[in-house]
Order: sequence, then structure tokens, then C-alpha cells
Amino acid sequence: MNQQFVDREVELNFLEERYASDEAQFIVIYGKRRIGKTSLILNFLKNKPYIYFLCEKTSIKLNLLKMAKKMAEYLERESFSRITFIDWEDLFREFLEWKSSREKLVIVFDEFPYLIELDRGITSLFQKIWDEHLSKRSDIMLIICGSSIGMMETEILSHKSPLYGRRTGQWKVTELDIRSIWKFIQSYSFEEVLHVYGSMGGTPAYLAKLDDKLSFYENISNLFLSKGGVLYEEAENLLRQELREPRNYKLILNALADGYRRVVEISNITGLDKAAVSRYLDTLQLLEIVDYETPILEKPKTKKRLYHIKDNYFNFWFKYIYPNKDLIEEEKPGIILTQIKEDLPTYMGPIFEKIAKKFLYKTNQTPFQIVKMGRQWWKTKKGEALEIDILGYNQNKKKYIAIEVKWKNLTQNNVKRIINQLKIKTEKLNIKGKIYHGIIAKKIQNKQNLRSEGYLLFDLKDLKKAHI
Repeated sequence: MNQQFVDREVELNFLEERYASDEAQFIVIYGKRRIGKTSLILNFLKNKPYIYFLCEKTSIKLNLLKMAKKMAEYLERESFSRITFIDWEDLFREFLEWKSSREKLVIVFDEFPYLIELDRGITSLFQKIWDEHLSKRSDIMLIICGSSIGMMETEILSHKSPLYGRRTGQWKVTELDIRSIWKFIQSYSFEEVLHVYGSMGGTPAYLAKLDDKLSFYENISNLFLSKGGVLYEEAENLLRQELREPRNYKLILNALADGYRRVVEISNITGLDKAAVSRYLDTLQLLEIVDYETPILEKPKTKKRLYHIKDNYFNFWFKYIYPNKDLIEEEKPGIILTQIKEDLPTYMGPIFEKIAKKFLYKTNQTPFQIVKMGRQWWKTKKGEALEIDILGYNQNKKKYIAIEVKWKNLTQNNVKRIINQLKIKTEKLNIKGKIYHGIIAKKIQNKQNLRSEGYLLFDLKDLKKAHI
């Protein structure tokens, strides 16, 4: 099995800098489940004095007892755990009196939202603990961590929270980038790494299950297409953990995976009313499972929204696993694997667009600094529906870049045909300024020669260099 902890140098450096401070530290770390928050914290804690406390959904009293035992272990004073504490403030006040050493101690509350669920007033209590006790101690670094993004943002980070303004730093842990993903599967080609990204995203807990001695499809079969596969029921388990009505959310996610992207379409196919669909989509956005896009040239408050499954693992699961669970239960994975192999080039199209956008922001090979970019779709006055995969611009310089993204190998003739079609579409945008046209594809024949004609052309070789 592959290494469990990869990269996170930036995150570790952030924590180390805070730890080295001469002042008390209150750090908030959050991010979706399985993203590697706990692994990050535990790696940071190596060779440091610490108390790591995983909150439980039991009762405040039991959590207090458990934390008192943890503190007693640190103090090497068993008698501390036999004291009856009234509340968390009482526990911390007593602990700080018993702590004679001035060594820098890290105190971690992992999955802090569990305590909030048990007692909504706990954030006010921790505000008091920080203000009156911990903030005065340069030998304390408090870390509060949580997977419930919505609760962390509203109950801890929001300006309405009692803890607002108390934290000395925060970090939202996000997916690993493609360069880091490759470290889990070093024997894979760059194209195969992108397949992995398309099916699992950059979630370390999933990537660690890969065996790079097996092919991509063999890993998919082992992890997704068997009843014992660790990713077979993972999506449903996560939804059950986070949501009260997982059935309705599954209906919506299944509709999105099938290509229904507007609220009215999702409402029609699921039988849920539009207001309910909108509420469910808002919740899925908070969980960072779903997102939406609007035409890049529209005003910010436009209602022209197209929703999509943002999380690649959920996207892959609802596209191929959820509709075929009966075949997996019947132990017929070969049928699904054949479907995946045949459909993957189409599935990878939108995934490749996301990768292409990241590349364009990162590369220095564009003719100007792109400030904003995204998909553009519109109807002409004659009712013609048009779409450009990526339209980027810098309004101050009145410069635009129009890019078509193709998950396929292109010949020289393909390139010229696509560029000509792209030029026709951009003419119908009626925008003032210089427009550069280009393509991002898997492979482009005679790329250098075509570039000399003024086209912006990139393929996997260019993307590979940017991600290493």
C-alpha cells in the first residue's frame, strides 16, 4: 500500500510558523471528510508535546471525562482525572494551574462540531476559555479541527460566532494537486494519473488505497466494483453521516450525473419541487460536493446557473456505481468495467476542462495575465445556441483568450477546423478587444508548426511539465 501522507509542505510550514510564535495561538483547521486534516495535524505534532482529543457524539459529560484523562496523561498525574469538573472552563482552569512546565503544548480538538451538536453554547464557553485563560499563555497552541464545513464556517469562523476574531490563523485543507497525486502512483503515465484524478479527485484517503502495480482499470475494479471494495459504499456512507434525508440528495446527485444541470430539469426528473431542489443544492454546495457555473461574461447575480458535481469521486460514483449496484451485488463487475472503458473518453471531457483552467492560470505561456475565466454560453439574436469551453480575459488590457478543450488526439486539419469554428463563435460575442484563439487537447499533431501561425496550442506534454 502507498504512503499515507504526501506533501502538505505549505500547510506544515504554516503550522510550524505559528508554533514558533512567542504568543498564544488559536488555529482553526477545516475541510471535507477524508481530505487529510487529521494526518496533517498528527504529522505536525511529531516530536512536540501535545494533547490530541477526538470529540465524540456521546455527551458533554463523557467528553469532559475523556479529556480529563488525556490531560492527566500529559501531566503524568493520574489524580487529575479523578477530579469532578463542572464544565470545560473549569477543566482548563485547573489544568493550567497544574501545568508547571513552560514547554509549548499543542492542544487539539478534532471534529469539534460534534461538541457543538451536543451543546450549542459551547462556542461561547470556548470564547471565555480563550479570552480569560488560553490567550494569556504563550506556552499553549490550541487547534480546533472539523469536517463539517458549513458548521465550521457558521459556528466558528462567521462574524456572528462568539469565537469570531479570536483565532490567530486558519487553514482550509483542500485536495492534493495532480503533482502530488502522481506520488501515490509513480509507475503511471500522466494520462493515467488524470484518469485517477477524474475518478477519485485529490483525496488522500482514496489515493492511498491504490496499488500502482495494478492498472487503472484493475484498481477501479478492486476499489469500486466489488462488495468488499473500500470505495463501493463510501459515497452513501458520507451522505448518511452529513445529511438527514440522503435519499433526496441521492436523487439530485444521480440527476446531475445523468447531465441534468438546471434546477427545473432536476425538479422534473426527480419529482421534487424546485424550491426543495434549490435548498438541497445549497447544502451540497456547503459540503463541496456540488457547484455551479454561470456564463463568464454575465453579471455576478445572473440566474443562468448550470450545476455540476464538483467532487470527482462523487461524480464517478454516481455516474457508474450507483446505477449499477445490482450488477455489483450480483458479482458481475465486468459489465460495468466495459461500460466505463467505453464511456471514459466522454466522461473525462468536463474533467479535462477543469484541469485546463488550472493550467492556464498557472502557465506563463499565455499572451497576457488572465484575471478571470470560465465557460461562456449564450443565444444569438437569431436564437442560435453557442458555447465556448474557456473564455478568459483581462478587462483592463481589453484582451481575451478563447479556448476549446478536447480530450482526444487532434490532427493538423482537426486543429484548423476547430479554430475556424471558434473564430466564428467569438465574432458573435460582439466584444471589443483583442481575442486569442487556441485549443487544449490530449495530443496535437505538428503543434510547433501550428503555433507559428499564431494559435495557442497545448497538450498533455505541456500540462505534464506544468504539474511536475
